[in-house]
Amino acid sequence: MTLIDSRPGIHAAYRALTAKTGVFVDADLAVTRLGPPLRTELSEWFPAADVEEAVTTYRALYREYAITPTVAAAGAAEALAAVRELGLRVVVVTSKLGTLAQVHLDHLGMTADELAGDLFAEGKATALTEYDVRWYVGDHVADMVAARTAGVPGIGLTTGPCSADELRAAGASYVLPDLIPFPELLREIAVGP
Repeated sequence: MTLIDSRPGIHAAYRALTAKTGVFVDADLAVTRLGPPLRTELSEWFPAADVEEAVTTYRALYREYAITPTVAAAGAAEALAAVRELGLRVVVVTSKLGTLAQVHLDHLGMTADELAGDLFAEGKATALTEYDVRWYVGDHVADMVAARTAGVPGIGLTTGPCSADELRAAGASYVLPDLIPFPELLREIAVGP
């Protein structure tokens, strides 16, 4: 829930997974705790021996059910434009599978200069370091852990499952309610007052 709001699409995909497998996944609950890897959520609903098959089935359903209902987050276009206006690159680092993240970006007309997917918490720090990211914007405490591990300021958004207090406790240097105030903050921290 940083650049996109994928909750409606993910909700639909979980409902389709329930219909396909006969295993109940509480889609309402699952979308309140997005951020960790898919396997983590599916482990709540499927026996350990069936999780990998559930991951494969979910991902097969994802393109059909999750892309169209997904919308851009408030202020996303302006945030990307602000990054580029400063001559910086847009680097998307996500726990979502990279190919599916790219489908979302394409569907919404967003362009990333670099995309690294299927990473979580400290795993994201590797990509942040590799792409020489200067700030990392995320909506989960694990994103702030990634930023801290990579040695860059984390900008937390309360658009996901984590509160402002949780994001600060995880090391966020800044906390915003959404991306709308991000361009002003970026100009302030990139070039100073």
